[in-house]
This record gives sequence, C-alpha cells and structure tokens, in this order.
Amino acid sequence: MLVPDTSLVRRARKIDRVLAETYPDARCELDFDNPFELLVVTVLSAQTTDKRVNAVRPTLFAAYPDARAMAGAEREKVEQIIQPTGFFRAKTESLLKLSQALVERHDGEVPPRLDDLVKLPGVGRKTANVVLGNAFGIPGVTVDTHVGRLARRFAWTEESDPVKVEHEIGALFPKRDWTMLSHHLIWHGRRVCHARNPACGACPVARWCPAYGEGPTDPAKAATLVRTEGRA
Repeated sequence: MLVPDTSLVRRARKIDRVLAETYPDARCELDFDNPFELLVVTVLSAQTTDKRVNAVRPTLFAAYPDARAMAGAEREKVEQIIQPTGFFRAKTESLLKLSQALVERHDGEVPPRLDDLVKLPGVGRKTANVVLGNAFGIPGVTVDTHVGRLARRFAWTEESDPVKVEHEIGALFPKRDWTMLSHHLIWHGRRVCHARNPACGACPVARWCPAYGEGPTDPAKAATLVRTEGRA
C-alpha cells in the first residue's frame, strides 16, 4: 500500500480532532455488558436501528445470557423476542449458528482475535472490529455505511470495498485512534453528514471537506436537516 500524502494525513487528523471536540460523548450506541452481548447485538443491528436492538436486548439476554444458553435456544422463542429488529428469521439462524460455533470452537467465549472472529458464522470484519475495539480495547476501524461514505467525501479514499477502505483509513491515523475515529465518523454521519442530504451549512469540518456543497450550505436549511434527519 502506498504511503499517504503528508498533507492528506494532516487534514484527516485535523478533521478527527474537530469531530472529537464536537462529539465528546461519542461511543458505541449499542448497549452491552460483555463481549458476547456486544457480538450478538451487533449482528442484530443489521438493517435496523440501535434503538430497536437496545429495546429487545434486556429480554433476549435475560433468557439467553451466554453462548451456551443461546446455542440451545428454541428457534421460535428467539424469533419472537427479536422480531422488532426485522429479518428476524435470518437473524435467529445467525445467532443460533454463531452461539453453537462459540461453544464448539472457543468453549463459549468470544475470542479477542480478528482472525478467529471472522471465521464465526455471520461475522465479518466490521462486526469483528466493533467487538475488538469496544469490548476488548483492541483498536480497529469499523467500516459501516457512515464511515465509508464520509471517508469518500473527505477524499481519504476512492475505494468502495470495505476492506480496502479500512486499510486506507487506517494508514492515515495512529492505530491507537482507530476505534474512537470510527465513533466520531459514525456519530457525524448519523447527525450531520447524511447520505442524501448532508447538512453542509451546519458541519464543523466543512472548511476541510472536499465535498462541501453536496448538501445545503445555508445554515438555517442545514439546521433543519440536522433536526429532521439526525441519527438516521
């Protein structure tokens, strides 16, 4: 991989510093108490909101507090609990297979290694990096739709493949910053830099953004977008 241009590195790190100041409370918005819970709720978060996942979490883990319990769960009962998250039949299948694999391969524990995590059913690099960064404190760049979109708007990458995006973003920042960088980008993507209507006029990093002007630059219109589309 090519060494990134020094000016690009400086601009990228400046953007992250400003986003860190803008979102001092940035964190994973999925509720969890341990690595297993985080792994499960991250799988559940596909194609739905964190709010819906957080709503079903207490009931789900009261019934199935660990991988062994969930591995032996009755499919219909799991489906009933997680139905509000959408695609509940496919997600139930994923959770049962995932839990069974944890029991068979890792004695019911979530492994703190990327190579082991991505070999589990239904776990890709995005989910693995969420778990590593937030449950184990092992830095990783989480490339979800928000992170990929913002990285391209900031001209940090031209890639669309999440793995390539992950590596190109990672090359711009110290490894220790990767997890919080991901949170800053996700929070900004949910609140201001929306997919269809970025609120450019309300953006704290507009002066360093090559994509400035893709959305309304008028502060009043931008503020309306923040109120109406924030956290989409």
